[in-house]
Amino acid sequence: MKVEELKATAAQVRRDIVRMVHGCQSGHPGGSLGCTDLVTALYFHAMKIDDSKGADGYLNFSKEGKGEDLFFLSNGHISPLFYSVLARRGYFDIKEMTTFRKINSRLQGHPATHEHLPGIRVASGSLGQGLSVANGAAYAKKLRKEDNVVYVLMGDGEQQEGQIWEAAQFAPHYKLDNLVAIVDWNKQQIDGSTDKVMDNRDLKAKYQAFGWLTVDLLDGNDMQQVLDALAAAKALLGKGQPVVILMKTEMGAGVDFMMYTHKWHGTAPNDEQLAAALAQLPETLGDY
Repeated sequence: MKVEELKATAAQVRRDIVRMVHGCQSGHPGGSLGCTDLVTALYFHAMKIDDSKGADGYLNFSKEGKGEDLFFLSNGHISPLFYSVLARRGYFDIKEMTTFRKINSRLQGHPATHEHLPGIRVASGSLGQGLSVANGAAYAKKLRKEDNVVYVLMGDGEQQEGQIWEAAQFAPHYKLDNLVAIVDWNKQQIDGSTDKVMDNRDLKAKYQAFGWLTVDLLDGNDMQQVLDALAAAKALLGKGQPVVILMKTEMGAGVDFMMYTHKWHGTAPNDEQLAAALAQLPETLGDY
């Protein structure tokens, strides 16, 4: 997709997010809205995936993902974003988004594999684990001599987890130069700002000290900047080191009253707030 098409898709994804969270009065809209541009760009532009379709008309999906680029969502609480992008990309019916967080739904609050939802390769949401999973996938692809990229998205509050730094040490040691990690550096987490809860300090210096190549994404809510950062990261691959994109976003991006605060990390909008949010988000692809 071209930039304007990606922007239009992202606008619809944001509508899906607020409607899903409102529909069950549960979920995490803030980080979902903030990372919308990045995940939209990955699935509709940057990633090589299997575009063939099955008899049901939806994209074929294998958990192994042989010959494909892979994406892992480590901060699994932003599942509304992930589900919307997967549905809009063609993995399952967009109408299934009406079941988000409801009894017997495949669209659990955090992505789960036992429901066999196409597009989900690993259960996530237990923070700190996604980079380790991505390491394993990237290592496997190198052993198989597959020319594909593995992407993983993490939160910045998640950088407070010790397992992140074990994984951050593993990737450069094993020269996983087919791995691109992205940190959503919005400086907000469920209990407040990351500076107050547990200061991450200079993440760029930390990753570089561990042996990573870094790409600065100064505005992760600007689609062109997102595309440029993904291209810059890809250009650094194959040089013996993993790459991390440090992506600065605004939690709640696209909905003015959800921005500049941690309060919408895990809060659902009421009817009036939903209407106000949808008034700011154009319906571009048709609501589910």
